[in-house]
Amino acid sequence: MGSHAPRGGVGGSVADAAPANTDRKPNQKPDRSYVWGPLSAFGLFAAVVACVADQALKFWLLLGAHLNSVEPIAVTPFAELVLTWNQGISYGLFPQRGPVGPWALLAFKVVAVGFLWAWLSRARQRLTALSLGLIIGGAVGNAIDRLHWPGVMDFVLLHAQIAGRIYDWYVFNLADVAIVAGVVGLLYESLLQGRAAKAP
Repeated sequence: MGSHAPRGGVGGSVADAAPANTDRKPNQKPDRSYVWGPLSAFGLFAAVVACVADQALKFWLLLGAHLNSVEPIAVTPFAELVLTWNQGISYGLFPQRGPVGPWALLAFKVVAVGFLWAWLSRARQRLTALSLGLIIGGAVGNAIDRLHWPGVMDFVLLHAQIAGRIYDWYVFNLADVAIVAGVVGLLYESLLQGRAAKAP
Protein backbone atom coordinates (compact mmCIF):
# COMPACT_ATOMS: atom_id res chain seq x y z
CA MET A 1 0.00 0.00 0.00
CA GLY A 2 1.22 3.43 -0.79
CA SER A 3 1.69 5.89 2.04
CA HIS A 4 0.01 9.28 2.21
CA ALA A 5 2.15 12.42 1.97
CA PRO A 6 2.52 14.21 5.33
CA ARG A 7 0.39 17.30 5.85
CA GLY A 8 1.96 20.51 4.86
CA GLY A 9 2.85 19.44 1.29
CA VAL A 10 5.92 20.92 -0.28
CA GLY A 11 6.20 23.63 2.36
CA GLY A 12 6.74 21.15 5.16
CA SER A 13 4.70 20.54 8.24
CA VAL A 14 2.88 23.17 10.25
CA ALA A 15 5.43 22.77 13.00
CA ASP A 16 8.17 23.82 10.59
CA ALA A 17 6.60 27.24 9.93
CA ALA A 18 8.40 30.29 11.32
CA PRO A 19 6.96 31.34 14.68
CA ALA A 20 4.93 34.55 14.73
CA ASN A 21 6.37 37.60 16.44
CA THR A 22 4.75 37.71 19.87
CA ASP A 23 6.85 40.53 21.28
CA ARG A 24 4.21 43.19 20.58
CA LYS A 25 1.37 43.50 23.05
CA PRO A 26 -2.17 43.09 21.66
CA ASN A 27 -3.11 46.76 22.14
CA GLN A 28 0.33 48.24 21.52
CA LYS A 29 0.43 50.89 18.79
CA PRO A 30 3.20 50.79 16.17
CA ASP A 31 6.20 52.99 16.89
CA ARG A 32 6.19 56.43 15.29
CA SER A 33 9.25 58.45 14.42
CA TYR A 34 10.00 61.74 16.14
CA VAL A 35 12.04 62.85 13.11
CA TRP A 36 9.75 62.45 10.10
CA GLY A 37 6.07 61.76 9.72
CA PRO A 38 3.41 61.66 7.01
CA LEU A 39 2.82 65.44 7.16
CA SER A 40 6.38 66.58 7.91
CA ALA A 41 6.96 67.68 4.31
CA PHE A 42 3.79 69.79 4.36
CA GLY A 43 4.76 71.39 7.66
CA LEU A 44 8.31 71.98 6.44
CA PHE A 45 6.97 73.74 3.35
CA ALA A 46 4.83 76.04 5.53
CA ALA A 47 7.86 76.77 7.75
CA VAL A 48 10.09 77.61 4.78
CA VAL A 49 7.46 79.92 3.24
CA ALA A 50 6.94 81.75 6.55
CA CYS A 51 10.67 82.13 7.20
CA VAL A 52 11.60 83.24 3.67
CA ALA A 53 8.71 85.72 3.46
CA ASP A 54 9.68 87.19 6.82
CA GLN A 55 13.35 87.59 5.90
CA ALA A 56 12.61 88.93 2.42
CA LEU A 57 10.25 91.59 3.78
CA LYS A 58 12.77 92.67 6.42
CA PHE A 59 15.59 93.04 3.91
CA TRP A 60 13.32 94.95 1.53
CA LEU A 61 12.26 97.36 4.25
CA LEU A 62 15.89 98.01 5.17
CA LEU A 63 17.51 98.09 1.73
CA GLY A 64 14.58 99.12 -0.45
CA ALA A 65 12.37 101.32 1.71
CA HIS A 66 15.31 102.48 3.90
CA LEU A 67 13.16 102.16 6.99
CA ASN A 68 16.21 102.74 9.19
CA SER A 69 16.69 106.30 7.92
CA VAL A 70 13.17 107.64 7.43
CA GLU A 71 10.31 108.74 9.62
CA PRO A 72 7.56 106.22 10.45
CA ILE A 73 5.53 105.38 7.34
CA ALA A 74 1.75 105.52 7.77
CA VAL A 75 0.06 102.51 6.16
CA THR A 76 -3.47 102.92 7.53
CA PRO A 77 -5.03 105.26 10.10
CA PHE A 78 -4.23 102.64 12.76
CA ALA A 79 -0.95 101.11 11.49
CA GLU A 80 2.47 102.41 10.56
CA LEU A 81 5.92 101.06 9.73
CA VAL A 82 8.59 101.97 12.25
CA LEU A 83 11.94 100.23 12.83
CA THR A 84 12.79 98.83 16.26
CA TRP A 85 15.33 96.24 17.37
CA ASN A 86 13.75 93.77 19.76
CA GLN A 87 16.05 92.32 22.43
CA GLY A 88 13.38 89.97 23.78
CA ILE A 89 10.95 87.45 22.33
CA SER A 90 7.87 88.08 20.21
CA TYR A 91 6.18 91.47 20.66
CA GLY A 92 9.12 92.75 22.73
CA LEU A 93 8.38 90.58 25.75
CA PHE A 94 11.20 89.64 28.18
CA PRO A 95 13.94 91.88 26.78
CA GLN A 96 17.50 90.65 27.38
CA ARG A 97 20.57 92.81 27.82
CA GLY A 98 24.25 91.90 27.98
CA PRO A 99 26.24 89.17 26.21
CA VAL A 100 24.51 86.16 27.76
CA GLY A 101 20.80 86.97 27.46
CA PRO A 102 20.49 86.99 23.64
CA TRP A 103 22.38 83.72 23.31
CA ALA A 104 20.23 82.16 26.03
CA LEU A 105 17.12 83.17 24.07
CA LEU A 106 18.64 81.72 20.90
CA ALA A 107 19.38 78.42 22.67
CA PHE A 108 15.83 78.34 24.02
CA LYS A 109 14.46 78.80 20.51
CA VAL A 110 16.60 75.93 19.21
CA VAL A 111 15.17 73.63 21.88
CA ALA A 112 11.63 74.87 21.21
CA VAL A 113 11.96 74.29 17.46
CA GLY A 114 13.23 70.75 18.12
CA PHE A 115 10.22 70.05 20.32
CA LEU A 116 7.82 71.48 17.73
CA TRP A 117 9.45 69.42 14.98
CA ALA A 118 8.97 66.23 17.00
CA TRP A 119 5.33 67.22 17.45
CA LEU A 120 5.02 67.85 13.71
CA SER A 121 6.37 64.39 12.93
CA ARG A 122 3.43 62.88 14.81
CA ALA A 123 0.75 65.16 13.37
CA ARG A 124 -2.12 63.45 11.56
CA GLN A 125 -4.15 66.50 10.51
CA ARG A 126 -3.13 69.06 7.90
CA LEU A 127 -4.21 71.98 10.08
CA THR A 128 -1.94 70.72 12.87
CA ALA A 129 0.99 70.42 10.48
CA LEU A 130 0.30 73.85 8.97
CA SER A 131 0.05 75.49 12.39
CA LEU A 132 3.26 73.88 13.65
CA GLY A 133 5.03 74.79 10.42
CA LEU A 134 4.04 78.45 10.79
CA ILE A 135 5.29 78.53 14.38
CA ILE A 136 8.58 76.88 13.42
CA GLY A 137 9.08 79.20 10.45
CA GLY A 138 8.36 82.29 12.52
CA ALA A 139 10.70 81.18 15.30
CA VAL A 140 13.51 80.46 12.84
CA GLY A 141 12.95 83.78 11.07
CA ASN A 142 13.34 85.72 14.30
CA ALA A 143 16.32 83.59 15.34
CA ILE A 144 18.11 84.41 12.07
CA ASP A 145 17.79 88.12 12.90
CA ARG A 146 19.87 87.62 16.03
CA LEU A 147 22.73 86.14 14.02
CA HIS A 148 23.41 89.23 11.90
CA TRP A 149 21.53 92.16 13.49
CA PRO A 150 21.54 93.71 16.98
CA GLY A 151 18.19 92.09 17.68
CA VAL A 152 14.97 90.95 16.07
CA MET A 153 13.74 93.46 13.51
CA ASP A 154 10.20 94.61 14.33
CA PHE A 155 8.45 97.12 12.10
CA VAL A 156 4.63 97.10 12.41
CA LEU A 157 3.06 99.38 15.01
CA LEU A 158 -0.70 99.29 15.60
CA HIS A 159 -2.32 102.18 17.42
CA ALA A 160 -5.75 103.59 18.12
CA GLN A 161 -7.12 106.88 19.38
CA ILE A 162 -9.95 106.47 21.86
CA ALA A 163 -11.53 109.38 23.72
CA GLY A 164 -8.63 111.62 22.80
CA ARG A 165 -5.97 109.20 24.03
CA ILE A 166 -3.59 107.26 21.78
CA TYR A 167 -3.03 103.61 22.58
CA ASP A 168 -0.04 101.81 21.04
CA TRP A 169 0.27 98.07 20.56
CA TYR A 170 3.52 96.14 20.60
CA VAL A 171 5.74 96.53 17.54
CA PHE A 172 5.90 93.21 15.71
CA ASN A 173 6.93 91.60 12.42
CA LEU A 174 5.73 89.00 9.93
CA ALA A 175 7.36 86.15 11.86
CA ASP A 176 5.31 87.10 14.92
CA VAL A 177 2.16 87.01 12.79
CA ALA A 178 3.05 83.48 11.62
CA ILE A 179 3.62 82.34 15.21
CA VAL A 180 0.29 83.77 16.40
CA ALA A 181 -1.54 82.26 13.41
CA GLY A 182 -0.01 78.88 14.21
CA VAL A 183 -1.04 79.08 17.86
CA VAL A 184 -4.59 80.07 16.87
CA GLY A 185 -4.73 77.10 14.48
CA LEU A 186 -3.67 74.68 17.22
CA LEU A 187 -6.17 76.13 19.66
CA TYR A 188 -8.96 75.93 17.09
CA GLU A 189 -8.25 72.30 16.30
CA SER A 190 -7.74 71.30 19.92
CA LEU A 191 -10.64 73.16 21.55
CA LEU A 192 -13.28 73.26 18.81
CA GLN A 193 -12.52 70.10 16.88
CA GLY A 194 -10.72 68.10 19.58
CA ARG A 195 -8.44 66.28 17.18
CA ALA A 196 -5.07 68.04 17.22
CA ALA A 197 -2.13 65.71 17.63
CA LYS A 198 -0.92 65.59 21.21
CA ALA A 199 2.46 67.09 21.93
CA PRO A 200 5.19 64.45 22.35
